Parts: sequence; structure tokens; C-alpha cells
Amino acid sequence: MRFPSLTRPRSLAGQLFAMQAVLIAVVVAGYALFTYVSDRRQAEDAAARQATAVARSIADSPAVRAAIRTPDPTALLEPYALKVTRDAGVDFVTIMSPAGIRWTHPDPRQIGKRFLGTTAPARRGHTFTETYTGTLGSSVRAVTPVTDGGRIVGLVSAGITVEQISKRLQDQVTALLGVAGGTLLLGAVGTYVINARLRRHTHNMNATELSRMHDYHQAALHAVREGLLMLDGQYRVALINDGGRELLGVGHRAGEADVVGRSVAELGLPAPLTGALLSSRPRVDEVHPTASRVLVVNTSPVSGGERRGTVVTLRDVTELQSLMGELDSERSFSEALRSQAHEAANRLHTVVSLIELGRAEEAVAFATAELELAQALTDQVVAAVREPVLAALLLGKTSQANERGVELVVSPDSRLDDGLLAGGPPARDLVTILGNLIDNAVDAAQGSARARVTVTAYASDAELVLRVADTGPGVDPGHADLVFQRGFTTKPAGPGGRGLGLALVRQAVTRHEGLLAVRDAGDGGALFEVRLPLRQAPVPAEGGAV
Repeated sequence: MRFPSLTRPRSLAGQLFAMQAVLIAVVVAGYALFTYVSDRRQAEDAAARQATAVARSIADSPAVRAAIRTPDPTALLEPYALKVTRDAGVDFVTIMSPAGIRWTHPDPRQIGKRFLGTTAPARRGHTFTETYTGTLGSSVRAVTPVTDGGRIVGLVSAGITVEQISKRLQDQVTALLGVAGGTLLLGAVGTYVINARLRRHTHNMNATELSRMHDYHQAALHAVREGLLMLDGQYRVALINDGGRELLGVGHRAGEADVVGRSVAELGLPAPLTGALLSSRPRVDEVHPTASRVLVVNTSPVSGGERRGTVVTLRDVTELQSLMGELDSERSFSEALRSQAHEAANRLHTVVSLIELGRAEEAVAFATAELELAQALTDQVVAAVREPVLAALLLGKTSQANERGVELVVSPDSRLDDGLLAGGPPARDLVTILGNLIDNAVDAAQGSARARVTVTAYASDAELVLRVADTGPGVDPGHADLVFQRGFTTKPAGPGGRGLGLALVRQAVTRHEGLLAVRDAGDGGALFEVRLPLRQAPVPAEGGAV
């Protein structure tokens, strides 16, 4: 029975180590072989030069020429040749006749025999070298003529055996192998150290696993709808997915440079959002409005002994914030109804008590007066603003402001007929803009003398104008732009935080390409003005302002 192999494929670092070790071994072996062949050739050339020098020095010796002229040259030349052989470091010295008959030889039995080798160039007066196999084996030898009075009277050959040359190379080869082995060991250690570090960076994964992880990584980046942003240690964008580009509004416009590699401070994001991304401490579920969205931002630093960067996740809660705004409006309406129901119950009890006391006329007068007051308030709002959503919002905010001791009035200059805003912003955005402006104005006016909030709404010159003025302390001119940033507030923080309402107002105004400004009101408070373009010019109503 065969069992499946459980051997894990070699990691990428292991494969690179094996490949580098083999490469270093091949390079070192090739260099050693080349050096050995080169040194052997140089040794043979050196042996040839040495043999040539010895042969020429013997041929130029007067004693040699004198011995050749004697009846028995061997008697004088043999001792001389053996002495030169020992002193000059050659293996043999052979002195011979022009015909090649030996007068000297290291082996006395070879004396008188013909020299084994080439002699023709020397008989013609030339010195030459050759490698030849003679009585002593293969040798590198030199042959030169001996001249006397212009005549060639003998020949001299000196040589070094190949075996002796190989012995001379042995020490060099041993040193060469030592150097080669040391180089291979050093290369192996260096390769191991480098690949050990590579194993740590690749988590000991092989190439297939790394490729698969890359594919999963790319698929996950494009599949996740939430924004993902990774910053390096210098707060430069190292990675951003499609969701992040869309939510931040970067990298999609034609001709725009890629944001990868750029600093967060260069992306043109709102200052509070940029500050959150540049912060070294984690941020959890922070709400940051941009020009067209409301984002929930979470940041987490990446560290491994040192700070390596930051991981940022972005979630779009624009729709959620809009729904929360509508919910707040509905809550305001319900609170207003609750307040009115409470007051109506009190008034009804008063009327009933007056009737029980037999004061029917006073009861009728009291009920009539209260009905006329409530009807006058409704008529005032509906007459000025016939657009149903805004009218309902104003009625609810009026009762809510009245509970807090603030009078909310609609300016006589207001006039919005039903259907007039068909070409303008959606009702949801109008509720966000006007509702947050009124809430901010009521907060500012509460506690002031003659606390009042005045609302003006009308359409003119193809634009919708909304003004909300209060009798509060006003806005410091130095804070005229800061009041619209998320988180800025002069009021104590509540359970849900402060400083988001006006930021949402500016976001909605910017989304519809409108204008938002704040200045001092005539009675010392603050006046917020919004101008929103309408796609079609309004039709002036008879008898009223447009």
C-alpha cells in the first residue's frame, strides 16, 4: 500500500540557497581548473627558459670546447655535466657530438648512444626547446650548438622532466584547493545568512504559496467594498484598494497621478481626516466628513520591533448619516407632538374644570384663544413655506424651540410655494441643512436675552436661499471657517459628541455646488446663509416675494 508523500515542497529561500550553493561551487571549481591549467603552462614555460639558460651557459664555456677537442671528451665532460645538473636544478645535461652521439648522460649506460630527440635545428646553429619522451621519460628540454672558431663542434641539451614539473605544481595546487575551499565555505555561509533572512521575510513559503497568496491578496483587495489604505513608516501610501480610491476621491480622474508613493498630506483630504491618518495612535470608529461623503475611519499601527506603517479602514456611512438626520427630524416631530399633546391635555383639563365650576363662558373664551394662537402659528408657517417637508420641519422645530425657551419665527420675507423645489436638492438634504442650522441656532440662542431664531427661506434668480439667524453670542471672525469642520465646537461635548452638524451642512451644500457663509446678524448673533442652485428658474408668485 502506497501512502501519499507528506514532504512539503522546498521553500523559496531553500531553493535559492541550493541554487546559489551549486553556482558558487561551479564557479570556484571552474576557477580552480583554469588556474591549475594556467599555472602548469607557466611552469612548463619556466622550465623551458631554465633549461635554455643552462644549455647556453654550458655551450659558451671554454672548458667544454677544450674538452671536446681532446681524444676522450667523456672523461672530462661527464663529471662537469653531473655537477651542473645538481647545481642548476635540472634533471639532465647531455653533451653530444654534432652527429648526436652522447658524451654525457645521468645514466652511464646511455653514453655513446644516439640522443633521443630533435637535433636538426641545433646543427644548423639555432637554439630551440621541445617536450619529448626520452630515456628519463617525458621532459621539457632545450638544445643548443657548441661552436669553436665558427664551426659547430658539439651539441648541448639540458632538460627538466614533466614529473618534476608536476611535483613543483603540487604545493601550488594544494594552496589553490585551500583557497577554493575557503571561498566555497565563505560563499555558502554568506548565502545561508542571506537566505535565512529571506526565509523570515517570506515566512518560509515556497514560490507556489507566494504566488497563490498574491492572487488571493489581489482578489481580496478588489472584492472588498470598504476602503483599505496602507501607509509606510513615512506616512506614504503603500497600498490602496478600489474602495479606498472611491471613498477618498483620489486616483480616478483622467490624467491624475497614482497616489501610491505619495504622502497623505499631499492627497488634498480635509484637515481633520489628514490629521487622523497621520496620527501615531490608533483611531476607532471616528466619523470624518469629506466633500461628498461621511466616513468612519479606523487606524491601527503595524509594528514589529519598530514602526513599519499604519493600516487604515474606511467605511461609507453617508446614507446612514442621512437616515439618522431623517430620524432626528422624525424624533423632533414626535417630541413636538408629545409637547403639544401635553399642553393640549393641560388646556383641556382647564376647560373641563372651568365648566365644572359653572364658568362656561370663561371656558369658551379660553379654548377659543388657545385655538386661535395655535392656528395663527400654523397659518404663519404654512403661508410663508408651503413646501410640505420644510413646513413640517419648521412646525416641529418651533415647538421644540419653544420648550427650550427660544422663540422660532419665520421671516415675513419667506415664500416657498409647493412644487417650487422640484428642480432643486432632494428633501432629505434640505432637512439636513435647515434642521442642523436651526438646531445650532437654538443651542446658541438658548439662555440669551429675548432668545429668538429667525428663519428665512425663499427662491430667487434660479437659486434657493436659506437664512438662519440667532440672538446668541455670535461667531468669532477667526472661526468663520473652522465652525464647519468636524469636531469644532464651543459647547460642552454631549454623549454622542459635538461638532458634526455644521460639517454635514457644508458637505450637503458642497455636494449640490452651493454656497455657505456665516456673518454677524443685525442683533448681535450669528447669521448662516445657504444658497443652492435650482435647475429651473422659479415662477414668481403673485403678491409675494420670490
